[in-house]
Amino acid sequence: MNPFFVYILQCADKSYYAGQTDDLEVRIAKHDSGYYAGYTSSRLPVKLVYAATFYSRDEALEVERQIKKWKRSKKEALINENWKVVHLLSKRSQKD
Repeated sequence: MNPFFVYILQCADKSYYAGQTDDLEVRIAKHDSGYYAGYTSSRLPVKLVYAATFYSRDEALEVERQIKKWKRSKKEALINENWKVVHLLSKRSQKD
């Protein structure tokens, strides 16, 4: 069984885009070529800044959906693998 990936791209305007795929290399190349009309196509080039592996598409999709709801600061903590800050920001968002 092939793994699935959740990824975060940093766009040319310094914004972040999260997605999921079963072929990370092909997906990033397609984003970077402007193949997908949408968010990333108007913010090229893109750079992969984070990727995590999952064993099912459902798991990857769930994590992608969570990340898309996060504020920039929490995404950056994840990208930098600053788990203490990710945890702290998770607690804060529960209070909101």
